[in-house]
Amino acid sequence: MSRIGKLPIEIPGGVTITKSESNLVTVKGPLGVLTQQVDPEIDVNIEGNQMTLVRPTDEKKHRAMHGLYRSLLNNMVEGVSKGFEIKLELVGVGYRAENQGQLLDLVLGYSHHIYLQLPSEIKVEAVTDKRSNPIVTLKSHDKQLLGQVAAKIRSFRMPEPYKGKGIKFVGETIRRKAGKSASAK
Repeated sequence: MSRIGKLPIEIPGGVTITKSESNLVTVKGPLGVLTQQVDPEIDVNIEGNQMTLVRPTDEKKHRAMHGLYRSLLNNMVEGVSKGFEIKLELVGVGYRAENQGQLLDLVLGYSHHIYLQLPSEIKVEAVTDKRSNPIVTLKSHDKQLLGQVAAKIRSFRMPEPYKGKGIKFVGETIRRKAGKSASAK
């Protein structure tokens, strides 16, 4: 049995889950509404304040889907009740970030500014304090969308291993490499 798939999903107060006949699961909560199409072979059971997923056989395909859909539905429940947050740190001289509503303006050492229009589901906040690196905070109820946007922002200037400059997640450690060493003559 799948260790992840067999775990029940606790449904907190204020969250309602509905399942249509075509296995479309809709999760509504105080932070928003999310939907996920579940494979018809995976059975979704909602009893009281718990949701469980049951697979028909122990085939490799069913075992994989069992854990996958359990994780996706759990992330949906957690997202509409608590929400998710990702913080990005801009490491480099002159790197700046500002936001005007949903428009994120990044200065990353290129000859031009990078403007990124963010989806309405994501709340963005750019903080620049004196003597510290700028921090971009992204918050949303949709974990998939949040991770995708964070990866897009990070791709504008990936952290490099020699000086450590670039956009990195807060708390992420970058593997550093030694630079050139002078040859002994």
